[in-house]
Amino acid sequence: MASRHIPGDKINLRLILVSGKTHEFLFSPSDSAAEITDHVYSHWPEEWADEQLPATNILRLIYQGRFLHGNVTLAALQLPTGKTTVMHLVSRENLPEPNNQGQLKKDKSGETGCNNCCVVL
Repeated sequence: MASRHIPGDKINLRLILVSGKTHEFLFSPSDSAAEITDHVYSHWPEEWADEQLPATNILRLIYQGRFLHGNVTLAALQLPTGKTTVMHLVSRENLPEPNNQGQLKKDKSGETGCNNCCVVL
C-alpha cells in the first residue's frame, strides 16, 4: 500500500473488515466513534462494494480488542496525530457494557494498533 501524507492534526484510521479488506480514513482527534461509523457508512468505499452494507447503521469499531462506545473520541484514546492507527469495523446491533477495569495501554515502542488480535462475535 502506498504511503500517504497524513496531516499533523489528523489521525489516519486503517479500518479492517471481518473479510480482511481495509480502507483508510482521516479523522480529527475530536471525532467520536459514532461520528466515525456514520462517516464510514455514508462514504462506503468502492473496494468494499461486494461487502454487505448493514440495512441499518449498526457499524461498530473495535480498538485493541474492545468495542468503542459512541461518545468516545479519538483524543480520549490518546491516539497519535499524524500517524496511522488500525481498528476493526464490524456490524453489531448491541455493544457489551464498557469495562472500566484497566486502561488502554501502548506497547513499549509506543505503537498503537492491531497486534494480530481476533474478535469473536
